[in-house]
Amino acid sequence: MALSAQQIIESFEGLPESEKQRVAYEILRRSVYLDVPPLADEELVAAAEDLFLALDARESENGSSEPGSDLVS
Repeated sequence: MALSAQQIIESFEGLPESEKQRVAYEILRRSVYLDVPPLADEELVAAAEDLFLALDARESENGSSEPGSDLVS
């Protein structure tokens, strides 16, 4: 990742949650028209693993013992 992209990510992480949601919405809205090649299976598996590990860590931090206990029903 280029240095400028990394700086954008770091700036994003420092935003309050409400601003993160607005920025994420705008990025997604604008990226709909990008010509992005499909992800390889390996990339999808790696992304899924990263997401699982992040959710698992968040669950551990929150002291949740039941799977899905922090999900909205």
